[in-house]
Amino acid sequence: MTPSPARGRAPRGLRPALLAGAAATALLLTGCSGGAGAAGAGDTSGNQLLTIPREDMGTFTRNFNPFSPKAAPMTKEAVYEPLMVHNPADGRDTPWLATAWTQAPDGRSVTFTLREGVKWSDGKPFAAEDVVYTFELQKKLLGGFDYLREVTADSPQEVTFHFTKPFSPSLYEIGGHYIVPKHIWSKIADPAKDTNATPVGTGPYTQVGHFQSQSYELRKNPSYWQPAKQRIAGIRLLAFSGNDSANLAFTNGEVDWTQAFIPDIQKSFVAKNPKTNHYWFPTTGAMINWQLNTAKAPFDDPALRKALSRAVDRAKIAKVAMNGYSVPADCTGLSNAYDTWRDKNVAAACDWTTYDTEAAAQALDDAGYKLGAGGKRTQKNGKPLALDISVGSASSDWISVANIIKQNLAEVGVTATVKSPDWSAVVSSYETGTFDSGIVWSNNGATPYEFYRGAMATTQVKPVGQKATENYHRFGDPKADRLIDAFAATTDPKTQRAGASELQKLFAADAPVVPLFPGPEWGAYTDARFTGWPTKDDPYATLSNRSVTTILVLTSLQPVKG
Repeated sequence: MTPSPARGRAPRGLRPALLAGAAATALLLTGCSGGAGAAGAGDTSGNQLLTIPREDMGTFTRNFNPFSPKAAPMTKEAVYEPLMVHNPADGRDTPWLATAWTQAPDGRSVTFTLREGVKWSDGKPFAAEDVVYTFELQKKLLGGFDYLREVTADSPQEVTFHFTKPFSPSLYEIGGHYIVPKHIWSKIADPAKDTNATPVGTGPYTQVGHFQSQSYELRKNPSYWQPAKQRIAGIRLLAFSGNDSANLAFTNGEVDWTQAFIPDIQKSFVAKNPKTNHYWFPTTGAMINWQLNTAKAPFDDPALRKALSRAVDRAKIAKVAMNGYSVPADCTGLSNAYDTWRDKNVAAACDWTTYDTEAAAQALDDAGYKLGAGGKRTQKNGKPLALDISVGSASSDWISVANIIKQNLAEVGVTATVKSPDWSAVVSSYETGTFDSGIVWSNNGATPYEFYRGAMATTQVKPVGQKATENYHRFGDPKADRLIDAFAATTDPKTQRAGASELQKLFAADAPVVPLFPGPEWGAYTDARFTGWPTKDDPYATLSNRSVTTILVLTSLQPVKG
């Protein structure tokens, strides 16, 4: 795992459809979390708990160690907090544990001024030494932050991060990282394995209550630095082992806020009570790509990649496979999180992301992939032009995407086979480079840096057989390296914007991956019991309950009092 939130992620298309545990179902039917006097789903006393389902976790473990890959939900969203919060929905940066920051003109350091008056939930003061210790422990336990040479506490309220090279993207990687208390963690014998069952954090909801394997509560931090924003009494998490059961609980009004994929949400949820039931799926998530393994011939031919891309009906994919929740991509490769960075001239001038069967067929002819016997295309060496599209069996939406691509390719004489074993097998084939093609999420960050580094940097390319954690398509262009390094080496916005335009031009020329659609940030809620949600008209955060912007939602919601 690395500090970038975009790396090492689970497939965004993962949609398990298993039965919920009987205990979780019973909890929902009774409206009880297991604790005496717990408020039910219809409670509007003012003390109701914000109830959130986790469709991807059949059981919970009392582990609030933020360094652990098995940390309980809300560990990094409600218990621990970052220095700043970047919101991809509106592009704004909100000061949090830090009130200000300054990047050095040479890009070799960044200094954060910490907020005064912040306390840990045990009443001890938050200070610069906690920030220094957090990053020392992060590098020791998990690695990453390779550019970080040293962290110094210049005063109790000021911390400077010193780098081995100019690296402007550090602001968001560092600023968005959670902070832990030194006085607690320095006394833990094995920080990597400790479950931190009774956490001490600066977040608004740190007190663990009524913890059971399929439900638990987080109650108010008694020392929170923003007590006026602790309007809700607490959070209740419910465990499910599949989307279907979690969605049923949600559409029945038994929980308040979900981040799951819900087919035909207008009919299955909103129509049940249009006054209270709402959703918002901004297309600011990672770009979803059809990646072709460029370590294999003939997929190393950019002319072929572009020709195949022209055969893909992105409008149908967005409407049918994605339920109309997304929009077709253009050949900058950028999701809508980067609209302010998008070079409209590049997007308008490029044609290889435009669906045109005749143009695709002509492009294949021109590139030397001719029609052979039976109307099937052949490679330049005379072998059949055929490929597999790999996607995990649990991802019904992405399987639909792959099947549409298969149908599109058949129209131009290319044979595709959709393979859908378990996600573990699919990801293994991505990591080792043994696949032909697949549906894959991209890197995502506050700037286009992460996306283009993951798509085109030679530094991220692993030989076939060596495990890759990104750039599964194994494409690198030295010209991209120079542009990416130059982007990271400057803090000047104009210079960065010009560099981003050059990267977009290079992406359009190389076609390292075939962009399909920007991933929606799933989020739906009922305001029957809580109000103050982010919306399209008030995008102060995304509707994700698993991101750095979740803290903005938790400190904005208000309970409905009936």
